[in-house]
Amino acid sequence: MAVNRFVLNAISYHGNGAIREIPGLVAAKGFQKAFIASDPDLVKFGVTKKVTDLLDEAGMAYEVYSDIKPNPTIENVQSGVAAYKASGADYMIAIGGGSSMDTGKAIGIIVNNPEFADVRSLEGVAPTKNRTVFTIAVPTTAGTAAEATINYVITDVERKRKFVCVDTNDIPDIAIVDPEMMSTMPKGLTASTGMDALTHAIEGYTTKAAWELPDCLNLEAIRLIAKSLRGAVANETEGREGMALGQFVTGMAFSNVGLGIAHSVAHTLGAVYDTPHGVACAMMLPIVMEYNADVTGEKYQAIAEAMGVDTTGMTQEEYRKAAVDAVRQLSVDVGIPTKLEAIREEDLEFLAQSAYADACAPGNPKAASVEDIKGLIRKLM
Repeated sequence: MAVNRFVLNAISYHGNGAIREIPGLVAAKGFQKAFIASDPDLVKFGVTKKVTDLLDEAGMAYEVYSDIKPNPTIENVQSGVAAYKASGADYMIAIGGGSSMDTGKAIGIIVNNPEFADVRSLEGVAPTKNRTVFTIAVPTTAGTAAEATINYVITDVERKRKFVCVDTNDIPDIAIVDPEMMSTMPKGLTASTGMDALTHAIEGYTTKAAWELPDCLNLEAIRLIAKSLRGAVANETEGREGMALGQFVTGMAFSNVGLGIAHSVAHTLGAVYDTPHGVACAMMLPIVMEYNADVTGEKYQAIAEAMGVDTTGMTQEEYRKAAVDAVRQLSVDVGIPTKLEAIREEDLEFLAQSAYADACAPGNPKAASVEDIKGLIRKLM
C-alpha cells in the first residue's frame, strides 16, 4: 500500500450557534487582539458583526480588515499583511466564503514567512517553514470549505490568471462551521457555492490520488449535497444544515487528494471573465464527467446512487450517463446557467493553456491536452 498523507484542522465545531465557542477558545489561548479578515458585503450586512458582538461582550480587542475582492488579488494580500503588522494583532479570525479565508491564509502565511512577500512565490506546493498565524475560520458560505483545506487561490490581475497554493502550514487551527452564519446567503450564492462543493466531492472521489479514506468522505458529501442543496437554496433550515456539513466533509477529503480539470477551467474562467467560481464549476462538472467516464471503473455507479438514482439493472454505460444526468439536473434545478456567453473563439487558446498549466489539472483521472481542454470549454459556448 502506498503511503498517503491526511491533514485536518486540529479542532472543528459544528452546529447552530457554534460561533459562541469563540470567546472561550480565545481566552484559553491567552490571545490579546484579533485581526478579522472579512469581505466588505459581510461587514455591510451585519454578518461579521455576529462574531464581533461576541468579542465585544467578552471585552476582547479586534480590528476588521475588509479590503477583499470576490477573487482575492495579490494586492489584497499585500495590503492585508501590512494591515496585520500595523494592527498589533496576535491571531486571526477569517469570516466569509473562500475569498475571505483565502486572503486570510495568504496573509497569515506571509506574516510568519516574510520571504514570500511577493505572493507569487507561494504558487504550487509552497516550501514555507513556519505555520500560519493562529487562525479561527468561520465560513459564511457552504461551498469552498477553505476552513478545512490546505489550499488557497489568489488572482494575479496583471497576468490574468489565478494560481493555487498548496501548503500544510496554512490550514486554520480551528474551524467553526455554524449554519446560522450561512442563513443570509442569497439564492444565487447558495446555489453556486453548493455546486462548487459538489464539484469538490466528485472530482476528489475520481481524482488520480483518490484512496479509501477520502473516498468514504467524498461519497457521503455527494449524498449530503444531493439531498440538501435544493432545500438550502429555498432557505430551509435542514437544507442549510446539510450543506454546511456536506461542504466541510468534502473539504477534509479533497484537500488531501486534489481535484481535476473542472476546477482548472473554472479558475481560468474566473480570472479572465470574473465568472463566479461555483458557477464555472457547475457548468464544467457534467462536461468533464462525460470526458472522464471511461476511466472511472464503477465509481459513477456509486456517484449515481449517492445522487439518489436507483441503478438496479443498469449497464455500466447507463449508470455513467445517469450520474452525469443527475448532476446536470441538480445544477439546472438550482438555477445555474449551462452556457457562458462571455467566451469568445479568440480566447480559447489562452483559456485552454491556462487551464492546462493549473495546479488542479494533473489530478484529473484522464489526461487532457490543450486541444482536449479547448474542446471541453467550447461546449459552454
